[in-house]
Amino acid sequence: MKSAWSEREAAEFVERYAADGIGEDLALRVYTTRLLGSEPRLVMHGGGNTSVKGRARDVTGADLDVLYVKGSGWDMGTIEPPGLPAVQLDPLLGLAEIDALSDEDMVNLQRRNLLDSKAPNPSVETLLHAWVPRTFIDHTHANAALVLTDQPHGEEICREVYGDRAAIVPYIMPGFDLAKAAKAAADAHPEAEGLVLLKHGLFTFGDTAHEAYELMIEFVSLAEARIERGRRTVFAATMPGAVASASEIAPTVRGMLANRRDGDGGGFERFILEHRASPAILAYVGGSELSRYSQVGTVTPDHAIRTKPLPVVLPAPPAGDLAAWAGEARAAVDAYREAYTAYFERHNPRYDGTKRMLDPSPRVVLVPGVGLFASGRDAGGAAAAADLAETTVDVITDAESMDRFESITEAELFDIEYWSLEQAKLAGAKEKALARHVVVVTGGAGAIGRATAAGFRAAGAEVALFDLPGPALDAASEAGAGLAVPCDVTDDASVDRAFGIVAARFGGVDILVSNAGAAWRGPIADVTDDVLRESFELNFFAHQRVTRAAVRTMRAQRTGGCLLFNVSKQAVNPGPDFGPYGLPKAATLGLVRQYAIEHGWEGIRSNGVNADRIRSGVLTEEMIASRSEARGVSEDAYMRGNLLGREVRAEDVARAFVALALARATTGAILTVDGGNVAAALR
Repeated sequence: MKSAWSEREAAEFVERYAADGIGEDLALRVYTTRLLGSEPRLVMHGGGNTSVKGRARDVTGADLDVLYVKGSGWDMGTIEPPGLPAVQLDPLLGLAEIDALSDEDMVNLQRRNLLDSKAPNPSVETLLHAWVPRTFIDHTHANAALVLTDQPHGEEICREVYGDRAAIVPYIMPGFDLAKAAKAAADAHPEAEGLVLLKHGLFTFGDTAHEAYELMIEFVSLAEARIERGRRTVFAATMPGAVASASEIAPTVRGMLANRRDGDGGGFERFILEHRASPAILAYVGGSELSRYSQVGTVTPDHAIRTKPLPVVLPAPPAGDLAAWAGEARAAVDAYREAYTAYFERHNPRYDGTKRMLDPSPRVVLVPGVGLFASGRDAGGAAAAADLAETTVDVITDAESMDRFESITEAELFDIEYWSLEQAKLAGAKEKALARHVVVVTGGAGAIGRATAAGFRAAGAEVALFDLPGPALDAASEAGAGLAVPCDVTDDASVDRAFGIVAARFGGVDILVSNAGAAWRGPIADVTDDVLRESFELNFFAHQRVTRAAVRTMRAQRTGGCLLFNVSKQAVNPGPDFGPYGLPKAATLGLVRQYAIEHGWEGIRSNGVNADRIRSGVLTEEMIASRSEARGVSEDAYMRGNLLGREVRAEDVARAFVALALARATTGAILTVDGGNVAAALR
């Protein structure tokens, strides 16, 4: 591993923070923390921490010895000085004299000694940083170090690699006891430049930020060199033959992982998926001993919090008919849930039955020939779990190339997964109303499409925007409206390809907002068949085309779904010269109800919104001008021509779509969004 230290960048950090009254040591601590956090082979998703000891002044003007230590919730790769809150050092040092301290009391005491009460909680390993008498301390979960420690003779190998330069600490769960053990090891080896925490990670020390950082790079490089010396070929693959694609099986996998909710109207607790299929992953999942090495445990303890202790292994999905495979895969997931429940029941008695079982669904799914899927409550969580799963592949591959991968015990994995500090975080987590849902919005680059996407994202959903490729779609995606998916909704192949992209990216679809449309005008007796057919193709058949594809995905998931259609007041209150637009919209209104009738038993709801006079690609500024002139009123009066006397906006339509998505007992309904137009009311 190469050092990323730059004298120029280091000087820039010192200069940048000096203007805020931050000293050189803390500025360089921020800089090297970022260097560590930017390298995924060292630090990933909350693993690792850093500290520096120094002086700070409290509100009374007193100068105090403090420990600046990474705070909970901060990403080391982007950390700023507030991410290293100052904790009074003397009270922490005094704790070394006591024999025991609960995690809750430890966290409380650390918070009580913060100089800023609004600062984040100091790291759970704060006491370890405090008790090791060195100025700068770095801690990582370096892949290479884990390869050395995660095997039967890990301690022996680490002593061979590091000699007296690093003290060895046996595996102990993070907290007070680990801090005591680390202090004892450091005290017994005062010349040691670092610590190796077996099955956990590396610590390095230094009198300067540069020294501690460079030592970490050196220690990791030594581990990498040892791995290369002992490497042998692993994972003699069993070729599964022709297999289905990730996009083909993702909705089925996603549906298997969903947990049925009890109470509160029922429904499902869904997950967002992330798929990975690098050559290393494909070799790993194709290994003939996958059922052995994948079922040993996590490569570092805290992975269990995001990935659970073990993944589930599914059979390879054959290309073609997937019905038989789906049955086998569901049986594997059901068996996983039963095994997880038994695991919980084995270990909960050690806590007098006080733990509350987490949902039993796997977080990582291994599929020979396809790769791995990871799940989370949102796309970010799924990506984090996938990153950790990919790290697991790398570490186990290297460990197996030397000897055999070995994790901590099942009981120790349970202790981490059901750690009281993590349980408290989960209990306090609040999800938005449509978290864990995937929404497709057609016509996503238009005014109503973008407003609708924003509404669903605000409600916690992941959103994919379908629209013709071009600057408008690119701009919508760049503005954060959602995943841009080029799609011509009048073309079967384009629609199928677009839904495949969404399945590969998020795992499936829960809500379809079929919104794409355009207005064709002309006297009905004079309009040509070609114009009428063109309008029907976009304003009716396209709705049917995307809905059919969405329902196919929803059926594979078996968790229901929601179909939402942008109909129009023209469907029930046609205007002169708008027949080419209103007639297919009337047919679409019938389509809304037909889907409600035929798919309600599958938990798939179908509802529509009848909007009127919305500034959009349908009602253009030119059309507003011509129609207001024809009525002899101003453009403003035309747009406010309703019972409420207010212009209806795209955001109003978006709110209606979100409301219908949340109305779990409503199907076959049409919600009018027109400011009040009695003539357009349904009869």
